[in-house]
Amino acid sequence: MKYFINFSIFRRNPNFAFLYIGQFVSFMGTMITGVAVPYQIYMSTHSTFMVGLISLVQLLPLLVTALIGGVFADRYHRRMLLLISEIVLACGSLSLAINAMLPEPHLWLLFIIAPLMSAFTGLHRPALDSIVQQIVAKEDFPVVSALASFKGSVAMIAGPAIGGVLLAKVGLVATYLVDVGTFAISLVALLLMRHIPKPEGTHDDSTWQSLKQGFKYAVSRQELVGTYVIDFVAMIFGMPTALFPAIALSFGGAEVLGMLYAAPAVGALIISFVSGWTKSVKRHGVAIAVAAILWGIAIIFFGLATNFWLALFFLTLSGAFDAVSGMFRSIMWNQTIPNHLRGRLAGIEMISYLSGPRLGDTEAGLVAAAFGITISIVSGGILCVAGVGICCLLLPKFWRYRSS
Repeated sequence: MKYFINFSIFRRNPNFAFLYIGQFVSFMGTMITGVAVPYQIYMSTHSTFMVGLISLVQLLPLLVTALIGGVFADRYHRRMLLLISEIVLACGSLSLAINAMLPEPHLWLLFIIAPLMSAFTGLHRPALDSIVQQIVAKEDFPVVSALASFKGSVAMIAGPAIGGVLLAKVGLVATYLVDVGTFAISLVALLLMRHIPKPEGTHDDSTWQSLKQGFKYAVSRQELVGTYVIDFVAMIFGMPTALFPAIALSFGGAEVLGMLYAAPAVGALIISFVSGWTKSVKRHGVAIAVAAILWGIAIIFFGLATNFWLALFFLTLSGAFDAVSGMFRSIMWNQTIPNHLRGRLAGIEMISYLSGPRLGDTEAGLVAAAFGITISIVSGGILCVAGVGICCLLLPKFWRYRSS
């Protein structure tokens, strides 16, 4: 049983249990909306460029609020930040539902609501990452990392699958309202948490000085820089999510779309469920780099596949390798970052692992529009492999990093 995921922390740590369950449910709702928004845009415009563009406009405010959110997470009550941001996010999903009710929904409104929701996600995620480190013992960090991967994997399987069915059977309005309901559950779970203090220490510095302190620490640790850069490179070149709606139409429609979105999470779920082996791995930098290279190779074969089930297999395989990389990144972050800086570094991490996919969507959409879907996917996978190799050469301390 030592090779399987460990759930005993829920019994030992009620605060983590409430937080984990609430975020599990709300993230599933977020994944449902994550399918609905690009689907609504593509069905309105039939343009992969427009689908890529929505990812870009979601990224821009995130670049600012993730950094500010990191400062806030180290300065203010983290649970309160989570409550405020989730209330706003729920209102955003409700606005999407109201817009979808109109006889002719406004496309421009999606390009306002989606970036606003993305902005508050930038305030939400640093508070979430730092509060987890605050309420969990250091010896449980590998378990928490595996559970985070498990949560993300299940939500990314069930969310897109449910989203695809909802879109096909009951339409956009009900799909967005389901997301609103998941936020309500998460808010109740946050209110059930007890005895969560404010971050320790005084914070008399300005926001700019606090940000500089966080960046100074990040760049002083080459192993941390490696985790950010390799993930960014892998996602910007090897993440063809923006092409899924167009690929789905060639294979069957909305139901198939859900399967494409869910496939990487299936691979990640399998890896996270048998994640006990990660405790024995000490070369975290090597594990991250090798997993990222294998991710790029799997994406290449996904782009070359002409059979739907074969394509789905390689997409699933890519998700397994991505999960391995993600687990070791999370362990390394929690082991090397002090709690009084955790929020600010979480903001930097967020820019790394969220801006990559957003820019990757834009890159994939532009290349596909110019040269076709297959060339877009395959060239991205090749650049992913090459980019990770270059990063390892330029960042030797990352490659040599040992947890001991």
